[in-house]
Amino acid sequence: CPNLGECWGGGDGHTATATIMIMGDTCTRACRFCAVKTSKTPPPLDPEEPENVAKAIAAWGLDYVVLTSVDRDELPDQGAGHVAETIRRLKSSAPDLLVEALTPDFRGEAELVREVAASGLDVFAHNVETVPELQTEVRDRRANWDQSVGVLRDAKRFVPSLITKTSLMLGLGETRPQVVNALKLLREAGVDVVTFGQYMRPTKRHLAVKEYLTPEAFEAYKKIAEDMGFLYVASGPMVRSSYRAGEYFLENVLKQRKAEAAKATA
Repeated sequence: CPNLGECWGGGDGHTATATIMIMGDTCTRACRFCAVKTSKTPPPLDPEEPENVAKAIAAWGLDYVVLTSVDRDELPDQGAGHVAETIRRLKSSAPDLLVEALTPDFRGEAELVREVAASGLDVFAHNVETVPELQTEVRDRRANWDQSVGVLRDAKRFVPSLITKTSLMLGLGETRPQVVNALKLLREAGVDVVTFGQYMRPTKRHLAVKEYLTPEAFEAYKKIAEDMGFLYVASGPMVRSSYRAGEYFLENVLKQRKAEAAKATA
């Protein structure tokens, strides 16, 4: 990640944020853009991880934490219980901490989505990764657009107060009309936050970059998304899905509260 110092440092008006990957370092999926190790039978989960993560975050004194994870298709609940328990422990040890979870798709199983959505987190994130037309080329065969959008829709349905968030990589061969259509579909599903970043090829075994977008192109997509009514849009070549997540979350929640207060007194 190109932004570690910026996110971890906090200070100067920024929110100190860290991203932690849980459930191990080996994924059961094999997406063509991702450099994480893959296996059909990854090592077992660490039962102490939820408590250890909570203790570490409380000791670090962070304002905001992003939990991300590998997919664990081999587990009966695909790791939903482990993610939910980690969030509950975090909230118990640091009640003022804001928690964002970047989740797997849980194969679209609504009850597993509900378990995580109802665990006390503040932001439910799941990445669609690319436009609908490129899903089969870019992602593992078990992932698809409708399933991922369904996860985001279900999270909001189960806990309407949740902020939902997703991310699109650009430079994979998508067209402007395809990106605009993807944004329309995401808004129709009630997604609140979207981020855009430049796809960077991890190794020669992964998908090649089709295009390096200009900063102006990223800014244009940001304006299109904002005009559609997204709560917040982060867009730029170096933006990653958790880029300064805490700062943007807090900023926009405060804006919402001010707007609601203004309406109440109008």
